[in-house]
Amino acid sequence: MSDRFKDRSVVVTGAGKGIGRTIARVFAREGARVLVVDRDGQAAGDTAQAILEAGGQAVACVTDVSQRAEVEAMVGEAMNHFGGIDVMVANAGIFPSVTIEEMTEADWDQVHDVNLKGAFFCVKAVSALMRRQRGGRILLTSSITGPITGFPGWAHYGATKAGLLGFMRTAAIEFARDGITINAVLPGNIRTEGLADVGADYLRRMEASIPMGHLGEPEDVAYPMLFLASDEARYITGQTLVVDGGQTLPESALALE
Repeated sequence: MSDRFKDRSVVVTGAGKGIGRTIARVFAREGARVLVVDRDGQAAGDTAQAILEAGGQAVACVTDVSQRAEVEAMVGEAMNHFGGIDVMVANAGIFPSVTIEEMTEADWDQVHDVNLKGAFFCVKAVSALMRRQRGGRILLTSSITGPITGFPGWAHYGATKAGLLGFMRTAAIEFARDGITINAVLPGNIRTEGLADVGADYLRRMEASIPMGHLGEPEDVAYPMLFLASDEARYITGQTLVVDGGQTLPESALALE
């Protein structure tokens, strides 16, 4: 444990598992008071409990970010427990796979409601509070898929992750005079629970496409988030940070031979 973020309050959505869980734990290890948000109450509780057992401060909060009223209630929970919000990490996202030919309007809307509209609700709800505080940090979890690359089955997901960046750039301008920064981290292939069932051969093929030769770990995303939330990053806003082990660099597979 350290006190780099002592007395600062951090909200992390989608923190019940995967990258979000690690982001919450890393901030807690740095002394932050963390509101652990997930629509799965058991998962949120497990993350919060793990933080408490490690000596940190955390409160679980069940929230569906696609519902504006629930997001507003989430901000109220942070205010009740911590008295303010210094950092908002809009991390919640879903990535069901379906081709464009088979995709329904409901499929499209579901992913947009969580990934893009959910982030909008979080940013809108917290920005008014941060304006009153005269400062704050907002962080978005985007992806290399959409802004930089494509992948079959993820057209709706890619659209939301690219959309986050367009939203972010205008938000950065609107918030700048109030001391609020907003930035995005774009992860590549990260080793999370979502890869548990893909098989060893698939994992090897994924790793072969990455110049560094291995998948990223959730900590590889969490620590850049920590930096962008820090005082050292106070003059950075509206920017993107790719965390992919060089995955998006090769012109073709020949570059890795």
